[in-house]
Amino acid sequence: QVQLVESGGGLVQAGDSLRLSCAASGRTFRSTAMGWFRQAPGKEREFVASISWNGASTGYANSVRGRFTISRDNVKNTVYLQMNSLKPEDTAVYYCAAARRTFSSGSYYSDDFGSWGQGTQVTVSS
Repeated sequence: QVQLVESGGGLVQAGDSLRLSCAASGRTFRSTAMGWFRQAPGKEREFVASISWNGASTGYANSVRGRFTISRDNVKNTVYLQMNSLKPEDTAVYYCAAARRTFSSGSYYSDDFGSWGQGTQVTVSS
C-alpha cells in the first residue's frame, strides 16, 4: 500500500499560482496511477486530475483543464499539481490518491483509488 503526504497549500489571491506536492512511500508508487481530488465546504469530493503510472496519460476535470497540470517524478516518488490562474471557486481541501490497481492509466472515479493523503487546504481570495 502507498502512504501519501500532501503539501503546498495556502492562502493566495485570485490569479495566483500554487504547486501542490504529494510525497509517496511504498514500493508500488512507480507502477500506480495517481489522482488529485478536492472537497469544498458543504460539497462532495470531486475529481480534479489523474495521471497514469508512467506519466504518459493525464486527465482533468473541465473546471480546471487549461489551468492545472498534473505531473509525477517516479525517482522522487512524488506527484505534483501545478495550479495557475486560481479562482475563488478553487477553494477546497485537496487530496492526493493512489489507484487500487497497478499499471492503470488513471481514473475519474474516487472508488478506483484506495490510498488517500490527509489533504492540504487551498484558499483563494477574490
